[in-house]
Amino acid sequence: MSLTGMNPILMTIPESFESERLIIRAPLYGDGAAVNEAIIESIEELRPWMPWANKIPTIEESEINVRQSRLEFLERTDLRLLLFHKETGRLVGSSGLHRMDWQARNFETGYWVRTSYEGQGYITEAVEAITNFAIQELEANRIEIRCDARNKRSANVAERSGFTLEGILRSEKRAADGSLRDTRIYSKVRGVEF
Repeated sequence: MSLTGMNPILMTIPESFESERLIIRAPLYGDGAAVNEAIIESIEELRPWMPWANKIPTIEESEINVRQSRLEFLERTDLRLLLFHKETGRLVGSSGLHRMDWQARNFETGYWVRTSYEGQGYITEAVEAITNFAIQELEANRIEIRCDARNKRSANVAERSGFTLEGILRSEKRAADGSLRDTRIYSKVRGVEF
């Protein structure tokens, strides 16, 4: 049955799926402590790219954020996904599908990785699994990755995952440091890349 025209709140969307090394799942109440631990470990690497990383959150603030993400997942207004290592159960990072247009079936994915898991291919693995999830479960027509043009690691993930650079929006957003930044837009489109 096609999901076209269906109110997203009526959709049965799987809350977890797996890749080779990861369990990728919707946030659950109680995940705040694990998210907080990963943010504290990674704050210096996150700060240049993530506006929310300008200060270290408390465990309570992280739990509130997780609970809000849980509600948004259930409302289908944002599909945050947490990345857990299959063998250790440790939080590797966070990703998901954001800024969704359900009518056009357009989604944006974003991501961050815990510092101790950087450079090991976990985010590329997660992006590929989340992209396949969006295509198969949500009937995606377009998936985007947007990143600060200076963030080479993020751009490399998009390119390794087979996304096409569509263009660069000049002076499009304020960077975490307050300067104007250029934004690289990558996409995968039904009928072209999948």
